[in-house]
Parts: sequence; C-alpha cells; structure tokens
Amino acid sequence: MDQTRSAAIHTLEVRVYYEDTDAGGVVFYANYLKFMERGRTEWLRALGIDQFDMIRDMQRGFMVTELDIKYHKPARLDNLLKIESKITRVGRASLNFDQKIFLDTELLVQSAIQICCVDTVNMRPAALPKVVSKKLEAFTQD
Repeated sequence: MDQTRSAAIHTLEVRVYYEDTDAGGVVFYANYLKFMERGRTEWLRALGIDQFDMIRDMQRGFMVTELDIKYHKPARLDNLLKIESKITRVGRASLNFDQKIFLDTELLVQSAIQICCVDTVNMRPAALPKVVSKKLEAFTQD
C-alpha cells in the first residue's frame, strides 16, 4: 500500500568546492544531482538505513527512476549550500522525495525524485525490505 504523507525535512550542508564548478566558478548543473544524492543518503542514514548493508545483506539497492528538476539560480565556488530532503510517498518498491537546495534562504534548485528499490542480482524492481519499510513507516506516521 502506498502512503502519501509529508515527513519531516532532513537538512544537509554542502560546501561548493572548486571541483564542483565550471571555468566560470559556477556549479556545473549535473553536480546538483550529486548534492541531492548525498542529501537522500544522509536522510536514510539518519533513519538507521545503511545502503551498503542493504546491498550486501539483502541484495536490495536504490536507483533513481524519475527526476523533475528546476534550476532557479546558480551556486558558486565556496558557497555553503543547504540540501533539504523530504519524503512524500512510500510505496511497496519505491520512494518519492522532494528536494531543494538553498543558499541561505534563497532557493537555487528544486526537484521531485522517484527512487525504486531493486534486486541487485537481476536489477529488477523489488519490494522494500521489511526492516526498511518499518523504519520509513514509523518516520512518516503523523
């Protein structure tokens, strides 16, 4: 059964390094996806969900299946960005996130991302492990 709820927001700060920028000192557009990946990973880690353990012990992993992103303003070298991650839906084999990237209070990037749980042996969609589902359900309870 899918749950559609608004969960608490997880926040991660990320500094923009030289390697994240183009020749003009502006963050290269694809690097925002890396920042958001870190935000989702740290959100899951904060819930006690270790993705390495999932892969090793349960043969389950997460893959991005859909992405809708809007770039509002650029980030620049040495900016300290705030990555906000919020889960919006928990399905049998997928999660939906809303993610935003801010510089102070200014919105730079916003996205809606769907993550699918896959069996790492055959790379096909698979149900979330029960231990993971329980942690997600407990977190998304009102």
